[in-house]
Amino acid sequence: MEYKNGISEATMRRLPIYVHLLRSYDENKVENISCSDIGRHLNFDPTQVRKDLEATGIIGKPRVGFHVPSLILAIEDFLGWNNVNDAFLAGAGNLGAALLGYERLKRYGVHIVAAFDSDPAKIGREIYSHPVLSIDRMTNLAKRMHILIGIITVPGEHAQKTAEMMVEGGIRAIWNFSPVSLSLPGHIIVQNEELYYSLAALSRKLADHINQPNLSDGVSKDGSNPNAADPVAKI
Repeated sequence: MEYKNGISEATMRRLPIYVHLLRSYDENKVENISCSDIGRHLNFDPTQVRKDLEATGIIGKPRVGFHVPSLILAIEDFLGWNNVNDAFLAGAGNLGAALLGYERLKRYGVHIVAAFDSDPAKIGREIYSHPVLSIDRMTNLAKRMHILIGIITVPGEHAQKTAEMMVEGGIRAIWNFSPVSLSLPGHIIVQNEELYYSLAALSRKLADHINQPNLSDGVSKDGSNPNAADPVAKI
């Protein structure tokens, strides 16, 4: 998938990784950083790092690199994290509750205003100071409050209907945590979080790692640990 201006999905996925690394540098009072430094800490090609960063509109200085605070702001602005959008969450189960309790979502441009559920035992409660309302109220409230983002954490069998209710309420972008592929109008933005795929990939990589000679316990043949965390690059 490509975004406007030819930005690839891969670049969009790497940019938040850069931000996490850059914040650790900023906390340690590092003023400037080069693409080579970033590439070394993240095991990325420095040329690719430069292309990714320049996609945000910021250009580094020769032999100096990028000003860390300015680079953080440039990436956050490019990702839209500086513009916080209100969101509704449908599905106040374990996953939904975890998202409601994740205070850093605001830092990434999303503010969950309320949660919705069909379970009478959950309706009327508060989860991390977020009210849980009846799912029947979601569409009208979304219209009245001009909500743009919907988050789906309901079971798969209810995901399509929930998404349709969100669209009817004027929601334009849906963050879908259900295992269902949604069928929605073309103008609706859908971001699927494929947790099962990610877990399958993790399990496969772990199996390959365990079966790889000379890499048990993360120690390579020369005695170094390729997975050891750099104390500066806390991400």
